[in-house]
Order: sequence, then C-alpha cells, then structure tokens
Amino acid sequence: MGDLLTVNNVWMMICTAFVFIMHLGFSLLEIGFTRQKNTINILFKNVFIITAGLLLYTIIGFNLMYPGSFIWGVLPDYFVDLFGLSLPENGLTAEYADAGYTYWTDFLFQGMFAATAATIVSGAVAERIKLGAFMIFTIVYVGFIYPIAGSWKWGAGWLDELGFYDFAGSTLVHSVGGWAALIAVYLLGPRIGKFKKDGSLGAIPGHNIPLATAGVFLLWLGWFGFNGGSVLSADPGATSLVLVTTCIAAASGGLSAFLVSLFKYKQYDLSMFLNGILGGLVGITAGADVMSVTDSVVVGFIAGALIVLGVSFIDRLKLDDPVGAIAVHLICGIWGTLAVGIFGDLAGWTQLGHQLIGIVSIGAFCVTSAFIIIYTLKKTVGIRVSKEEEQEGLDIHEHGMDAYPDFRLNQH
Repeated sequence: MGDLLTVNNVWMMICTAFVFIMHLGFSLLEIGFTRQKNTINILFKNVFIITAGLLLYTIIGFNLMYPGSFIWGVLPDYFVDLFGLSLPENGLTAEYADAGYTYWTDFLFQGMFAATAATIVSGAVAERIKLGAFMIFTIVYVGFIYPIAGSWKWGAGWLDELGFYDFAGSTLVHSVGGWAALIAVYLLGPRIGKFKKDGSLGAIPGHNIPLATAGVFLLWLGWFGFNGGSVLSADPGATSLVLVTTCIAAASGGLSAFLVSLFKYKQYDLSMFLNGILGGLVGITAGADVMSVTDSVVVGFIAGALIVLGVSFIDRLKLDDPVGAIAVHLICGIWGTLAVGIFGDLAGWTQLGHQLIGIVSIGAFCVTSAFIIIYTLKKTVGIRVSKEEEQEGLDIHEHGMDAYPDFRLNQH
C-alpha cells in the first residue's frame, strides 16, 4: 500500500507541474497572436491569474468545489486545516489513503485547473480591456463561479448523480472559460480596425508567430498532465490509454484544421493549424479515458474542422476574438462533451441526453454569471480602454514600459 501510494502521489505531482507549465503556454500563445504593443499587458494578466487564482482556490474555491464540510454562512473546516490545527499528518486521511494521493496533492492539482478558466478569457479580450476590470472579473469568476460549476460534477453534485460525464473538463474547465469569453467579447466590442465600415474583415496579424507556436507545444505537453493526472492514479493501463488518446486527438485536430482551412481559403494557415491542435485537445478532454484510438482520431478531426468553421462564424457575428479562444474552448468543449455520448465506452442516447443537460445547465449558469459580472463592471468602472490607449498600446499606458524597448518597429 505504501509503495502504491507513493507512486500514485508522485505521478499526480508530476502532472500538477505539467498543468502549471500550461500557463506559460497560454501566455506565449496570447502574446504571439496579438500585437507587440500589448505584450506586457497580456503577460501581466496571465501572471495575475495564476497567483490570484491559487490564493482564491486556497481560501474558498477548493471547499466550494468539493463541499464535504462547506456550509454557506459557516466557516468551512478548511480554514482550520489551512492553519494546521486539525489536518492529519502529511495530509492523509483514510479517504485519501484509499484514493492513492494526499490531500495536498489533490488541492494543488485542482488549483492549477481553476486558474485556466480565466486564462481562456484573457486571450479573447486581449488588446482592449481595462486591466483593473479584468482583475476584478478574475477574482469573482475563479473564486466563485468556476468552483460552483465544478461542484455540480466533480464535487459529487447533481450532474454527477444524473450521469453527466466530463473526465478532465471539456465543459467544466474549457466551456466555463469559453462562455465567459463569449460574453466578454460581446460586451467589449471589437478592436479598432477589426471590422471595416463596409463590413469587411480587417486583418490584425499577431507580432510573433514563433512564440505562439512554442506556446501551443507547451500546451500540448501540459495536456499530458491535464488529462493524464485526471486518472487520479498511476494505473499503467488507464494512464497510458489517456495519454495516447490525448496525443492522437491533438494530431488529428491539427491536420484537420490545416486541411479544411486549405480547402476553404487556399492557404497553408499556421494559426489554424495551431488552433486545430488545441481544438483536438479540448475535444478529447471530456472522454479521453473512454475512447479508443479510432474514436480519438475522429473526435480530434471533427474538432479541427470546427475550429476553422467556428472562427469564420464568430467573425461573421462581428465578434473579435484575437486568439480564437471561443472556437477552441467553447465550441470544441461543447463538441467534446457531446462526443462522450456518441463515441467510446459510454456511447448511447441516454448518455447523450445527460451530456446535453450538462452543457445547457453549465452554459446557462456561466453566461448569466459572466454577464452580471462584466455588465456591472461596464456600468461602474468601465471595461474598455480609451481609443488613444488602444491605438498606442496598453503596455505604455497601463504599465509604463515596452516589452521590446530596442525593437520598436511594427508597433501598430
């Protein structure tokens, strides 16, 4: 038992580190796909998300999401545990010993997931949101909305009892962030120059596609922990299957997006290729442990096609998403969740119905919550920077510095 506990716990801690590195991947992807003049601003937001997110999860999120002893209006036992007054030595209780890892490992692994929801929003609202407003949104959304939605399934809540299945978070992480991104983009409006007066699309290219590419590969690497750690053990059969289906779906998603975009636009579009990889990863996340290799190829391929069609659809709606976060995390998150009822070990009409209920209920909760938070901010402190600040760049105006002080070419 002792050796198995150690092996499981070490695997979970390694996966926690992999998920942590995803925040660097998101940072590089976002700055690469946006303009040089907003680099510091985007990096600042990503650093704030992980630091504030972990503390928020420590103070309230973990117990709100896994509400074994949490009662509204009553000080949760976790506050007592936080100060070391009653927690068993080494974070082990009978429950955690049976699970195969410690309380601390569980907390840190789940805490890394929590911050991801706000990171998804960060990319979608890049280059025009007020930093202060974004930080307030992050505190409320990561502190309360994400853990409440997560508790419905992972906290043994009503969706779990219903039979809804989301292995590692196609809905509970990615769509939770994607719904908020959709509402934020709608309330913010597009960047200056994104949509021309005649209704045509204005190209606003990213300033560093090599960094964006590095970000995608770091995210792919991180997904080995995101999905692999969600097995919650080092079981060789389960973990190896999850890593294979995850990796295959990523490859299939990338190739699909590249081929569909080539057919649609007659160009070898690297940004679509990269987002297709991410779409495949998001798509397989809900059912990575119940899919075969063939299933994962199909799930990833459809996700990649949805990226190309989704980005085009979002543009037609006159919504400005600089990094494609809505297509990747929301559209492919919905697809991946539905795919559990269509492919793999759980496929069936009953399961598909459960998946639909989960998507709709969490979507309604997140859309309503995000709208209330962001609309309130819009009417109070304001959410959008001035025209001058947007044109000259948020780095200079909000941070007083330049990410590349010796290379000021192509600022705009």
